[in-house]
Amino acid sequence: MGGSETGFDLARLQHIETRLQALEDAEAIRNLKARYAALCDDNYNADQIAALFAEDATWDSPGLGRFEGREAIRGFFRTAADIFSFAIHYSLNGQIYVDNDSARAQWYLFMPCTVAEGNRAMWRAGVDHERYRRVDGTWLFSEKRSQPLMNVPFKDGWARRRFV
Repeated sequence: MGGSETGFDLARLQHIETRLQALEDAEAIRNLKARYAALCDDNYNADQIAALFAEDATWDSPGLGRFEGREAIRGFFRTAADIFSFAIHYSLNGQIYVDNDSARAQWYLFMPCTVAEGNRAMWRAGVDHERYRRVDGTWLFSEKRSQPLMNVPFKDGWARRRFV
C-alpha cells in the first residue's frame, strides 16, 4: 500500500467516525426527548425533569410561561401536575441537526390531556423548537420553545376552533 492510499484510508476512516458520532448524538437526543416525555407523563417529576436541562436553559410555552434557568424550570414543573392531571406527550417527526457539541431539533407534539381545573379533557398540539448542548459528555436541553397549533376540548374537537 502506498502512502497516498494510506492517507485516503485515514481520511475515509475519519469521515466514517464523524458520521457515526453524529448518528450516536442524534440517538442520544431522541432518548433525551423520550425521557422528558416519560417524566412529564409520570406526574411531572420536577427534579428529574430539571436534570435534563443545562443550568442556563430556557423553557417557553405560550399560556404556561417562560422560565429561565434550571431552578426556574424545576419550580414550574413542581406545579405542572396542578395544571395537567393527566397527559400523554407524543413527540413526532423529529428533525435533528447536530453540530459538534450543540444541536437543534423540531418535533411535532400531540398531547391528549386532562386540565385539572374543571377536570376537562383536551386535545393539544404544537411544534417544539429545541436546542441542545453536550455538557460533560451528556446531551441536555439548552432551549425548549413550544409553538401551539391547537388547544381544544375533547368533546368539541378541532374542526370548529383550534384554540379555547
